[in-house]
Amino acid sequence: MYALALLAVVILSIISIPFGFPGTWIIAAAATVYKVSVADSGIGWFTVGVMFALSIVSAIIEMSLSARYAKKYGGSRRAGWGAIIGGMAGAILGVPIPVIGSVIGAFVGAFVGAFAFEMTAGTDTAGSTKVATGAMIGRIVGAAMNVAIGLAMGVWVMFAALT
Repeated sequence: MYALALLAVVILSIISIPFGFPGTWIIAAAATVYKVSVADSGIGWFTVGVMFALSIVSAIIEMSLSARYAKKYGGSRRAGWGAIIGGMAGAILGVPIPVIGSVIGAFVGAFVGAFAFEMTAGTDTAGSTKVATGAMIGRIVGAAMNVAIGLAMGVWVMFAALT
């Protein structure tokens, strides 16, 4: 019974990741609750620690990829910060739009932030657009990697809980 509840939390958490919710953190918290509340659970403290470590890695990857891609596409450090700030602001501003607002907001925000910050650095419109496109691609890749890490965490937690 408890394993089914854990499975439901894991599945919902993985589904929520692309929408900007902290799914990896929810999986780590669920593993902790399962460990503490279920006697003889297969989840050990090592697994709980790994879940929190993977959540940290996932957050760092997701935040840094838009900046890295902005730089890869010729942007300045300033454009990288614009992509990070714009992505966070866009995700927050997109929340009122049901289901996909925060996802689209994060992508658009990364683009607009990188574009605006690169323009203020003196880059022309074409160059700023190229950099902003790179930042948006980085945000998309970061979200995909966050989902992949969430899937790996989910499989690990469920395997540990069922053994």
